Amino acid sequence: MTISARLRRWSRSLTGQILIIMALGVASAQFISSTFWLKQLESDTEKNVLEVSKHMAFRIAATVSYFESLPQNYRHIVIDQLQNMGGTRFFVTLNKEEILINSLPDSHLKDIVKNEVQHTLAKQLGITHAKIDFSSPSDLHVINNHTRLVDLPERWGHHSLLVKPLTPPIIVIQIPVNDKDWLYLASLMPDPYFIEESSALSADRLFSMAMSVITVLLLSIVILRRVIRPLATLARAAESFGQGDSQPIKEVGSIEVRNTARAFNDMQTRIQRYLNDRERLFSSISHDLKTPITRLRLRAEMIDEDDTRDAMIRDLEDLDMLVKGALQSVKETDIHENRVEVNIIRMLKDMQCAANRDTLKLDVKGELNHPYIGKPLAIKRCLGNLVDNALYYGKTATVFIEDSEDALCIRICDQGPGIPIDKMDKVFQPYTRLTPDHSGHPGGMGLGLSIARNIAKAQGGEVTLNNHPNGGLEATIWLPRH
Repeated sequence: MTISARLRRWSRSLTGQILIIMALGVASAQFISSTFWLKQLESDTEKNVLEVSKHMAFRIAATVSYFESLPQNYRHIVIDQLQNMGGTRFFVTLNKEEILINSLPDSHLKDIVKNEVQHTLAKQLGITHAKIDFSSPSDLHVINNHTRLVDLPERWGHHSLLVKPLTPPIIVIQIPVNDKDWLYLASLMPDPYFIEESSALSADRLFSMAMSVITVLLLSIVILRRVIRPLATLARAAESFGQGDSQPIKEVGSIEVRNTARAFNDMQTRIQRYLNDRERLFSSISHDLKTPITRLRLRAEMIDEDDTRDAMIRDLEDLDMLVKGALQSVKETDIHENRVEVNIIRMLKDMQCAANRDTLKLDVKGELNHPYIGKPLAIKRCLGNLVDNALYYGKTATVFIEDSEDALCIRICDQGPGIPIDKMDKVFQPYTRLTPDHSGHPGGMGLGLSIARNIAKAQGGEVTLNNHPNGGLEATIWLPRH
């Protein structure tokens, strides 16, 4: 059996379906709760970022206002002093060009900060042309487009912009103060990870979700095994009982399972009692009828008129045949024997040798890949009835054996006239004969197919008939492997 077939079979089982439902339920609950939690977190984060942005925007506006108020000749002096002192909470320079910033990816929180700074600069200072962006510390360019922050001496701004080992984003504001100079301000954001987008399916949450699902499934498997085991035992007992093995099962498990097991045991007892009563009834009928039939035959022999005597004898023979057929139908479909390893190939080879000795031809093709476990006498009767029918009507027959891990399929094909479509089901009824003359047929009472199908069903299988496209009838015996 392939892996995909095993998975399909497992998914159709009660255990598989319950585990799938529980896994989906736990995963859905985790996802929904994470989504609601993230929505609340995003709302709180937006409020915090907006509040922080307002304070930062006022500090930036104050710094810009201070530098714009300085005489132009003093601005570089003040900046050099700040750099020698280690800087302030802002890294400030006067550059001769606009620095090109390798911007971080856009985000909603990032837009909140930019909008708040732009709004404050415009409201406080009337500055509407400021360039605002965010950069990573390792890729931040300062002074010019060829110099990075990490290339500068540490006293120039490392303490204010680098927080090792973290890499918080840096906000950069560039404002043209005249035709030549750009005022450059850079500052750390208070929250190092404020622009990182959160997702309900992040790696950490997926791991947490997976661990929750695995934990629930492991606990469910332990509980389900205790719950499902009595049901599996019940299913096996029902299957065995259908094949003729009646064994009471233990009444264990939950209340519902115990009640089901008790009802099943009671059903087995009632059915077995019925079968035993039926067998005794038919045996009694057969025994009681044999004596008067024998007496009537003796009296018929004493009749002088030949026509009357022959007619009475034929009627008695028909009556005797009906009694034997009824008894045979009961006994041969209810053969009491244990399930053992059956050598089906040897059975068919023996039938082949017997058939070929009588100038009839029977060919057997195929092999068994695995031994078959069943009731040997019943299977032999089933195969024998079908082979006899094929040889009687078709003169020659071919038996094809198709074996797999799930079932054993035996097809018996003859070259006979076949069966009309409208009579395919009728021929399985007892005492059904499609042709009037069956004197040479060992199953001439019309019980062969009925007995064969009943035996196959008792093994958990089935017998079907189909007219072959190339002519003749194809009888198929399907026997499951358990």
